[in-house]
Amino acid sequence: MTQSTRTVLQQQLRQAMAAIKDGWRVMRHRGPSQIQFWFIALAIGIVAGFAALFFRKGINALQAALYGSEDVQFLHSFAEQLPWYWVLLIPIAGGLIVGIILHNFTEDGRVRSVADVIEGAAMTDGRVEKRAGIASMFASLITLSSGGSTGREGPVVHMAGVVSTWVSDRIHADGITGRDLLGCAVAAAVSASFNAPIAGALFALEVVLRHFAVHAFAPIVIAAVAGTVINRLEFGDVTEFVLNTPGSLKFYVELPAFLLLGLLCGVIAVLLMRSIFLAEDLANHLQDKFAIPRWVRPAISGAMLGGLAIWFPHIIGVGYETTTLALSGELLLHNAVIFAVLKTVAVAITFGGRMGGGVFSPSLMIGALSGLAFGLIATGLLPDVSGTHTLYAFAGMGAVAAAVLGAPISTTLIVFELTGDWQIGIAVMVSVSMSTALASRLVDRSFFLTQLERRNIHLAAGPQAYLLAMMRCSTVMRALDDPRCADRDACEQLIGEGLCVEGTATLEAAMPYFDRADVPFVPVVVHKEGLPPKLVGALFHIDALKAYNRALAATAAEEHS
Repeated sequence: MTQSTRTVLQQQLRQAMAAIKDGWRVMRHRGPSQIQFWFIALAIGIVAGFAALFFRKGINALQAALYGSEDVQFLHSFAEQLPWYWVLLIPIAGGLIVGIILHNFTEDGRVRSVADVIEGAAMTDGRVEKRAGIASMFASLITLSSGGSTGREGPVVHMAGVVSTWVSDRIHADGITGRDLLGCAVAAAVSASFNAPIAGALFALEVVLRHFAVHAFAPIVIAAVAGTVINRLEFGDVTEFVLNTPGSLKFYVELPAFLLLGLLCGVIAVLLMRSIFLAEDLANHLQDKFAIPRWVRPAISGAMLGGLAIWFPHIIGVGYETTTLALSGELLLHNAVIFAVLKTVAVAITFGGRMGGGVFSPSLMIGALSGLAFGLIATGLLPDVSGTHTLYAFAGMGAVAAAVLGAPISTTLIVFELTGDWQIGIAVMVSVSMSTALASRLVDRSFFLTQLERRNIHLAAGPQAYLLAMMRCSTVMRALDDPRCADRDACEQLIGEGLCVEGTATLEAAMPYFDRADVPFVPVVVHKEGLPPKLVGALFHIDALKAYNRALAATAAEEHS
């Protein structure tokens, strides 16, 4: 062995020993606190799992009482046997109760859902509104029980956020810890709601936290497993959809058809999302024009849903029965097309009336119906090179849902876990990839991020777009008593020219002043009624940039830790 080789080996040995010592130090000092955090994650997972379970069972009990159904999985079959006036009155009564709840317990009469949880993760240290969240849970419970055409995942996710917020406030959690706890609660709730532990964990990372940091993975998985165990203790290890006719893929020859299906589903997903936003805008306009009390708005939507359900009870509730029929290939082509169109209309009416619920389950139903219709046509045109048309329903279900959620990874997995069929992954992955690639360019990446964008909350473009909106000028400015502050006379001169910002304004509002006026600082003022603006400090461009850079660095450190 040469001298140079021995030197290299000795150097590598020293580096290895240093790494072992450093690892032991980290385990001694951080290990106990990390294990303690995992126990907190487990506790949150159990509580969120039970909350999701009770929410689901509450919906089942109310639906059974209102519609007389012995099995809520076959809700529309029981609704068909009811008198027409009963089918009409149930959603109206439900909408009226929802309106009263939201009017009294929320500031804006709006149901909180997944978009608000994403906003909480990004902008409020993993916290969500507790009072409005609890009210939204009860409103969504009434909506889903009385014929509202939405899903249960939205209220379940926000309900989990309320649980984690309560814990974060009690332990005074910082931003990173608060977001991790929020991810744990969401993962447990989704897992318990759908018996889908893998997808529940990835949903929390991909949709809510919007990163895959290693430090968050272990506690989120622990919580997801806890939620799944709670579901299986009650319902057993069964899938949401039981397929009687598993699909078969003619492999390479049939893949181009799934590419086309993915593009079609991307367009359908965009139409679904835009129909919801159009319904919301139209309802807002009519409410303002005719001075309709906001507590009446859900009842009007309930009347529209009830009228539609008299002829087409398939739109009622989550729609698992119709989705199962589509996946089993038990619907004709014209039925699949009509039901998909009517479900889209019903979902838009429900959201437009602010009745509550989520968008994931409706997108599963619309996707399965759209995929079945495509499959019936494709297999009819080329029967010799095609598999079963039910395979297209399966792929369509995943493609529309993934495009709506903007979450191809977790949606692909949740579709597998909902059906228990892992043999046709290529078909689903191909369709999902095409649908999300197309839809993400026609909306702001997803339904939830587009909702936030419509509220002027710019999360879709990433931290560089929204971090400035999180910092107030008053926290970054130099106060008047600071020796580094700008000269008072210079500040007064700029104020006289109308160049100043409020102390409560964000850096997002202040930064354009530097570009327009080409000045190194902007005076910060406080306005009081009847008095001229009072100078309190100066915001320097360099200070604003430094604060922005620190926020970007902290975000990057969290996402890569």
